[in-house]
Amino acid sequence: MTFHHNSHETFRKLWAFTGPGFLMSIAYLDPGNIESDLQSGAIAGFKLLWVLLVATIIGLLLQRLAARLGVVTGMHLAEVCNRHYPTVPRIILWLMVELAIIGSDMQEVIGCAIAFNLLSVGRIPLWAGVLITIFDTFVFLFLDKYGLRKLEAFFGFLITIMALSFGYEYVRVAPDQVEVLKGMFVPYCSGCGAAQLEQAVGIVGAVIMPHNIYLHSALVKSRDINRGNKKEVKEANKYYFIESSIALFISFLINVFVVAVFAEAFYGKTNMEVGQKCNESGSPHSDLFPANNQTLEVDIYKGGVVLGCFFGPAALYIWAVGILAAGQSSTMTGTYSGQFVMEGFLNLRWSRFARVLLTRSIAILPTLLVAVFEDVQHLTGMNDFLNVLQSMQLPFALIPILTFTSLTSLMNDFANGLMWKISGGLLILGVCAINIYFVVVYVFALNNTILYVFSAILSFAYLSFILYLMWHCLIALGVSCLDFRGSVRYPPAVLVDEQPELDS
Repeated sequence: MTFHHNSHETFRKLWAFTGPGFLMSIAYLDPGNIESDLQSGAIAGFKLLWVLLVATIIGLLLQRLAARLGVVTGMHLAEVCNRHYPTVPRIILWLMVELAIIGSDMQEVIGCAIAFNLLSVGRIPLWAGVLITIFDTFVFLFLDKYGLRKLEAFFGFLITIMALSFGYEYVRVAPDQVEVLKGMFVPYCSGCGAAQLEQAVGIVGAVIMPHNIYLHSALVKSRDINRGNKKEVKEANKYYFIESSIALFISFLINVFVVAVFAEAFYGKTNMEVGQKCNESGSPHSDLFPANNQTLEVDIYKGGVVLGCFFGPAALYIWAVGILAAGQSSTMTGTYSGQFVMEGFLNLRWSRFARVLLTRSIAILPTLLVAVFEDVQHLTGMNDFLNVLQSMQLPFALIPILTFTSLTSLMNDFANGLMWKISGGLLILGVCAINIYFVVVYVFALNNTILYVFSAILSFAYLSFILYLMWHCLIALGVSCLDFRGSVRYPPAVLVDEQPELDS
């Protein structure tokens, strides 16, 4: 067997399996992510790049579990949950995932509105930008009619735009390469305080998206695999993993571009310095920066403005185009995962059109209100809140995926081995602990007694539901002494061979 023939064959197969991973990796590039990237660059310089790397690797491992579940059982995560959990937990789970989707959709609306505002030099006010985003969803639905491969190609194109846009900023700012590598591989943060810690947690919360795991387990079903044939299933798992790795590597690079640009140009700068520079370059936005000696606070909007001040208007426009592409992409993931989740949990088959209208209208209302009555500052502040909201939803995707990929009755020979069970369990515990810390910090910053009481009640309910999921999970991992009444009997898997109707 010649290597050359083999490699050609391998490549052809990989190409056939290429698509789901790239659609999934888009969620690693949404505006919420870009925002947490640029803030971590401005607040901590290059020192938090390793957190980004670790978060992406964790993301990849979780996506691997999701893809395996879809390939081996032929059902996506929501369908499996539907089959295995009783009614009440099922409905709670569904609501939580919907919340995460709406949150991500809001971030997308905010990102697009800000991009339109920057591109039109402020001529398109924010509320108009929010309304424009209603139309871009129709563009997506229009593409959707042309079949899945076209859609996958379109998102490949969007990722390319982002790579070029943020890559241009990277080359233009030319960060110190040695510093970049040091930040990426030295897991240490010298002289870091609470702000940096919070930023690090924010990165993890922004990178790992809850609904993405539901999405990926459904997308892999778009390729025909004979599930009775073990060799084919094994092969599909292998190629999907390679493809996800490539896709996430690319999204990681784009994230690094953003962090590095802001770390190089704006780490440790004060409002005064930036304000002066903006006045000199005649930027119309110089009133954004109060004349004080505090460290610069950036967000997607100010980030673009500052780039424009320091590196010329081209940098500003190219930045806005990148943000626009980032926004478009997350519409798609939200719509798709929303549809799969709804079908899986509730057995409701809605058209994609109705789905988009529903999520988008729920997402647009609050965003519109903030856009009309407040200013850009509040809009981007909303982004931080939404990152917290999404990181709170994480356990509701992570615990079920570990539970079901560990069940031998579901996954047969493809169930998680002991290594995976232990590391997966620890990983999920870690991620959940990080996120709970994040929420606590956020709530304490609110300084409001009524909110404290409210959040105490909420967190009690939240934690008890998580404990319930963990109880199920531990039984699945093989801690049988927890199965008090023998009540948690998982029915043996039924191998389904139906295809999801992706092109209907």
